[in-house]
Amino acid sequence: MLPSYLEDTDLSSIKLVATDMDLTLLADDKSMPEGIDERIDAVTEHGIVFCAASGRPALALRQSFPRHHANMAIVADNGASVYLRDELIYRDLLDKGLYHEVLARCVDSGRGIPVLCAFDDAYVLERDRKHEDVVGIYYRSITYVDSFDELDVDSNKISIYFPGWDSKKNLDEVYAPAFGTRLYLTCAGNEWLDFMNIGINKGSGMRHLVEHLGIDLADVAAFGDTYNDIPMLDIVGHSYVMGNAAEHMHAHGKFLAPTNNEAGVLTVIDRIVEAAK
Repeated sequence: MLPSYLEDTDLSSIKLVATDMDLTLLADDKSMPEGIDERIDAVTEHGIVFCAASGRPALALRQSFPRHHANMAIVADNGASVYLRDELIYRDLLDKGLYHEVLARCVDSGRGIPVLCAFDDAYVLERDRKHEDVVGIYYRSITYVDSFDELDVDSNKISIYFPGWDSKKNLDEVYAPAFGTRLYLTCAGNEWLDFMNIGINKGSGMRHLVEHLGIDLADVAAFGDTYNDIPMLDIVGHSYVMGNAAEHMHAHGKFLAPTNNEAGVLTVIDRIVEAAK
């Protein structure tokens, strides 16, 4: 068992607070914890940058923080795009032939709902419109197409939604053997599988952000709960695994935070703000 968050007492040097969204900052029902705006105001007042680090695209993240997106950082698409105060400071692009190969593999398999992520836009097959209630939570600007074949757009990520909640099984049995040497693959929860270029992840996104800010990774606090958070948790000075995370995640954190449904991120932020006074 990881030490409690209460045992992290050296908080005064923290300059950046980065949090995953689903099952970390957000409750199980996807709701934002009450008091998040006041916490972002408090860290900003003390010169600490607040960052949402997520597999979600930047548009969805900006809409999640309507009061603060212009004064915070965003590591979107699992690190494939990074923004500071609404300025794009880094982006990565997939090879078009390679993203077509992944999409074709998914379509031919008959399993999963493929999404081609093109920064603020997403492309989904018309046949999969029936899943808009789920896909639309994460991708707010969706263009439905009859086929991916003719698409020629800049893309930084592919996501596949598995309604059977078996993303890890599909990763291990289908997609890692086919693409694991050419792309970085990671599960974003049990229902999503994400594909980025090798070397692109939340950790690389965090490195681009701290370099731009001129701060050290040792002075970053990060929160996460699942596989795609590991590259970020592994490199920061203050890594918090959520109390609701699977036990295998404990190997990638220094401290255990309260659960997402207990607003665990806010609980730790309160301690960081108190230390900054």
